[in-house]
Amino acid sequence: MLFRQNAEIVAEADALPGRTDQTTPVPEEHFVNGHPLTGPWPDGFETIVFGLGCFWGAERKFWELDGVYTTFVGYAGGYTPNATYEETCSGRTGHTEAVAVVFDPDVVTLERLLQVFWEEHDPTQGMRQGNDRGSQYRSAIYFTDEAHRGAVDASKAMFQERLTTAGYGEITTEIDTIDMASGFFYAEPYHQQYLAKNPSGYCGIGGTGVSCPIGLVS
Repeated sequence: MLFRQNAEIVAEADALPGRTDQTTPVPEEHFVNGHPLTGPWPDGFETIVFGLGCFWGAERKFWELDGVYTTFVGYAGGYTPNATYEETCSGRTGHTEAVAVVFDPDVVTLERLLQVFWEEHDPTQGMRQGNDRGSQYRSAIYFTDEAHRGAVDASKAMFQERLTTAGYGEITTEIDTIDMASGFFYAEPYHQQYLAKNPSGYCGIGGTGVSCPIGLVS
């Protein structure tokens, strides 16, 4: 992975222009489970996007869960359309590395996904995650359905209590809605399911050791 010191998110006016006439090619299927990486998804399935540092390790945390239909990585929360990995790592796109999770809510709850999100990284670190430093590694949750907001906010509040008790600071996680058609840009094919293709590859994901309770909202 590339290491940059981007302590602040670039202003939109200063972001790289990107490209609107060229998109990144997307593999037809998930390297691990064979499911598609592009929609439409089966009826009733939902999508949420998480940023928790290096997306290589982050994606694996979610594809291993029962009820997760597919996962794919990309760039979210920024300004540059169809940004490349190198552009994102420069800190001049505004994006964070992110993993999109498509799941069957009848099998795995949103609360369970949020539990994994909170526990598998340190959401108090701001523009970094461990040794990976820069705005492209910031913690983020982007939901595609406004109905998810209540569970997201409740989980944050409950985990903050646990973190405070354990001596950690304030959660810095960016929380917002996302339009997958215009706000999420697929990463290059070699990044998709990277750790399944490269089992000894760099992960970079590590939690605080603080547990987040299941059943975050009623």
